[in-house]
Amino acid sequence: MPLEQPEVVVVGSANMDLVARVPRFPQPGETVLGDQFSTFTGGKGANQACAIARMGGRPCFIGKVGNDSFGIQMISTLRQNGVETSNVFAEQNVASGIAMITVSQSGDNTIVVAPGANALVDTKFVEERLDKFEYKFLLTQLEIPIQTVQELARRQKNVILNPAPALELPDVVYERLSWITPNETEAQTLTGVNPTNESQCRLAAKWFLDRGVQNVVITLGSRGSFFAGAKDAIHCPTIAVDTIDSTAAGDAFNGALAQFLNEGREPVNAILLANRAGALATTKLGAQASLPRRDELLAVAADLL
Repeated sequence: MPLEQPEVVVVGSANMDLVARVPRFPQPGETVLGDQFSTFTGGKGANQACAIARMGGRPCFIGKVGNDSFGIQMISTLRQNGVETSNVFAEQNVASGIAMITVSQSGDNTIVVAPGANALVDTKFVEERLDKFEYKFLLTQLEIPIQTVQELARRQKNVILNPAPALELPDVVYERLSWITPNETEAQTLTGVNPTNESQCRLAAKWFLDRGVQNVVITLGSRGSFFAGAKDAIHCPTIAVDTIDSTAAGDAFNGALAQFLNEGREPVNAILLANRAGALATTKLGAQASLPRRDELLAVAADLL
């Protein structure tokens, strides 16, 4: 598709997701028989770019895939979802990223990632592409080299960091972020505080705010999310759904949040909408395949849109 000025740039990973459904997670050394196996295009960066497009945005994805059948499929799927892909590079002699996912009957999941070409999304590669155009928001994650994320934060231009997987970050990154969006596990890993209730959420959010992050959203699964900024600290509820697979719920949330902030919505309204987008994503199996479209969100969020 032709290059247009994007409103949101997503820098991140693209993976092929190999998903097995199991009655329960195996113990170390144990084999458990699954009842279903599927492959889906995924990766946090690619998922979040698709989530933005499905919410009506015009995202550009910057990343790398391998020069293999998985890479071809991932680029094709991004295009089909309305993501601008001229800045996705197929790396020679390197495998595409792979995520091996098990999903239990309760809808919980475990994920093992082999980064492949994603590990080569370096600072030079990203800077050369970012300098091509203007953009309003930049969304990134931690499935690409940490040095690249540090450089993105240095730009200090409406950077949203989804710190997944959770890795130790220097304070210079935190102090330049507009938004950070950890889930419960990531928040505990980074801050040492387990956000099981509102007071603990406030403590975890304060840890980020004290390091210079302007806005903090801790996603809480079926409990919604907790938002803290310069003026507000509030629990943001979500809707109840029948959960099948929570694999891409966080990606649906982050993509929707970036898009609704880009539209100029107030933070709490954007978060409430993103909560519902994340909830809808759990009602379908897979990653990109589960991401809701704007009309689907409208059906459960007419009071917010």
